[in-house]
Order: sequence, then structure tokens, then C-alpha cells
Amino acid sequence: MLDDLPIPLDRTAPEPLSVQVADALRAAATDRVLRVGDRLPSSRALAQRLGVSRAVVAGAYDQLHAEGWLTGKHGSGTYLSTAPATAPPTTDADHSTDPDAGLLDLSPGTPCADAVDSAAWRRAWRAAGDQTPQARKNRAGEPDFRAAIADHLLRHRGLAAGAGSVVLATSGTSAAVGELATALLRPGDTVAIEDPGYLRAVGAFRAAGIEVVPVPVDTAGLRVDRIPSGVRAVYCTPAHQFPLGAMLPAARRVELIEFARRTGAFIIEDDYDGELRYDTAPLPLLAAMAPDVVVHLGTTSKIIATTLGVGWLVARPDITDAVLTHRARVGSSPSPAGQRVLSEFARHGDLSRHLRRLRRVVPPRRAVVVDELARRGLPVIGDDAGSHVVVELPDPAAERHAVDTARARGVLLDGLTRHHIAEPHHFGIAIGYTALTSADLARAMPIAADSLAEACHRGTRAVVAWTRTTPVDYSKR
Repeated sequence: MLDDLPIPLDRTAPEPLSVQVADALRAAATDRVLRVGDRLPSSRALAQRLGVSRAVVAGAYDQLHAEGWLTGKHGSGTYLSTAPATAPPTTDADHSTDPDAGLLDLSPGTPCADAVDSAAWRRAWRAAGDQTPQARKNRAGEPDFRAAIADHLLRHRGLAAGAGSVVLATSGTSAAVGELATALLRPGDTVAIEDPGYLRAVGAFRAAGIEVVPVPVDTAGLRVDRIPSGVRAVYCTPAHQFPLGAMLPAARRVELIEFARRTGAFIIEDDYDGELRYDTAPLPLLAAMAPDVVVHLGTTSKIIATTLGVGWLVARPDITDAVLTHRARVGSSPSPAGQRVLSEFARHGDLSRHLRRLRRVVPPRRAVVVDELARRGLPVIGDDAGSHVVVELPDPAAERHAVDTARARGVLLDGLTRHHIAEPHHFGIAIGYTALTSADLARAMPIAADSLAEACHRGTRAVVAWTRTTPVDYSKR
């Protein structure tokens, strides 16, 4: 039992405490402070030692269980897994500090870095650095940043942030979810969230003592009819459901809004990659349809850089006031550095030009992915928007086989199993196509597609593919 395991916590940081605990344990495993087979303290014992609620540690453990770092069940002990889903067994080679170093990474979630105009990017950083340091914190965010985001939302997402709504800067989606959970909810409140879904949001809610209720997803996204009564909020990704890629249709958006108005719940709309859309016209944002019940979250992590560390929140004034009151109470505010860079990047039109460039650069990469998969007869879902697609597999054994086979051949794949909140019921691979260069993507995809085809053929039951209303001719993409 590793009761003296060092886990530093920064209660002034924007990251939820459960995320900090999970990051510390993951680092301990990577650095071999924790070794395969080590038994971790119980969630209650570790929570007492750290001086946090048990929900904080439980949220961290749940996240690491989902990623494959931990194994075991409540009451029987929790152990470092022999085969974490996100990393192969470490060796004494240099890769022990980064077990995935050297692999061609097709995991979703990383933006297309080579689409950024380097000259424009350098100009933005220089201009941001020329500004005088602030004497006081601006808890709502830099005025220029908030104005730039309001313009961006109007131009590219059809959302007018006017008198009925306010734009705040955030430190990113996870931080914003944590703030909303603390500012608007109370420990013991219940939030509905898509399953499978974004586990960092789950961790942020649980760190605040909020109970998370998983809601199933189908071909049209969140099943509104399966949301239980009594929830205080619903978290969803309607533009491109993460990770399955479904787009919430207009009728179901209306149904969700009516549910929120009828029950008094509010909706958290995570628009993490809503700027990327291809063969279909964008549907109106939930926040544009119902600003009275929707909190809109956005981020630069999927369209520019994950390291910029800025995002935004749009909501009615009483909600933004509650968030600002929370920030004042805990002494937190989003960092101005990233806000200033984005403001300068947007000032002379470089942000809009970047988005237009993305829409030219990304579709050919998507075509490489769907063409390789289609040649092997593999059904693809979620390819109408965003920066990743999904290939369903018949069972967890097939998923594991695809991941292991591709890894052995130098390609990193992301299985759907680890994105579930409850018992996994969707199996397959989410393939991101924006992180790699075009050349590396062309090298990685035949390996990925072959690994998936082999796994599919080894499955114990037939793949039930999600059906389309019309056939897709991939040769024209």
C-alpha cells in the first residue's frame, strides 16, 4: 500500500482537483514510482490524507480506470494495471519516460498544427508580448479577447452574444465545467452526460461532488428520452458527439431544449470542434436556439493549439455572474497570456484566414482515412464533421486486437472502451486525422486499416454498422 505516495495539489489552479490527482498518479506510473501490480490506497484513505472529498479521488480513479492504468473493483483493491490502454509496458529504453514516443499517433483530440501560418502566429506572440503587464486581474477575461470571441462566434458559429448573454474567458473546457459545477450546483446534485463521452468533464463534475448519470447515445446523438428526471444539468457535444461523432439533429435539439425548460435544468453545450464541418450545413447552436437554458463552451484546443490554454463561456448574465463570484471567492482568473495571443491573431483577420485554411487542408486528410477504410469494407461513422471518425468493432476483444496489432506496427490507436462512463457497450476505434502531417497520415492509415480489418474478421459476432439514409461515394471526397 503506497500511503506515502507524493501527490501535490494546487487549490488555486484552474484544473479540477480530480484531474490533478489523476495526472499525479499517471506521472508516478510513468516515472516508475508506481510499478505494475502496486496496490493504491482506497479512495477514502487517499481523500483523507489529501484533505479532499472522496468524490475527488473517486473521479481520478474512474478516469485512470477508463484509460486502462488501473484495475480492480471497489472493495477488492485498486492496482496499477499490467496493460494500460494508453501505454504499452515500459522498458529500460529511453522511451520509458514517454511510452508512445516514436509511434504514429492517430488518437483524436490534437489540432492540425501545420495549418497554422507561422508568420502570422509569430506576429501574434510578438504583439501580445509588447503589451504592458496588468496590475490587476480581469476575472471576466481581457476585453479584446472577449470581443474577438464574440466576433468569431457570430461569423463562424452563428451565435450573437448580445444583451441577453455574456462572453467570459476560460482556461479551457475542463476548467469551465469545473467552475460551472462549483458555481451553479451543489454537492449531491445530478448531471446527465453522454455515454460514451468526454471523461475529463466527468472528472470535473465529480471533483465538485456532483453525481454523474450516463445517458446512452445512438446514431443521432444524445438520447433525450433516456435522461432521468431530477437532473440539474445536461452536458452534451451536439455538433460532433465525442467520441462517436453523431450530429444532434434539429428535432432532438428542440426536444432537449424543451426538456430543460420543462424541468428547470440547464444545458452545457460543448462545441469543441464545431468549426469543422464538411458535407452538411451546420445546424444552429443550442445556445442560439435557447440562450435562456444553454451555457455554450468553446476552445482553441482543436482548431489552433492545445497549449494555448484558452476557451470561452457564453451564458445569460446571472450564470456568468455566479461564475465571476466563484472566481472572486477562490481567487482564480484565466491567464491573460493566451487571451492576448488569440486577440492579436484575430485582430487583422488571421484567425478567419486560419479557419478557411483548415477547411482546405483537413478534408483531403479525411479522404485519406475514409478511402483506406472503405477499400477494406470497413464502415465509417462520424465523418461529416470534426477531426476524427469512428470504425465500430464487434466486441472488446476485436478492439484490443486492433490496438495491439497497430501498436506493434508503429501506429497508436484509440479504443472506444476507455471513453465509457459505465459498462462499455460501444466497441471500436476513434481515428484522428489532424495531428499527423499528410505524409505521416499516408504512412499510418494502411497500417491502421489493415489492423482494423484483421480485428473485424476475428470478431466473435458480426459488426452491426450504423446505417446511413443515403450511400456515400468516398471516391468523390
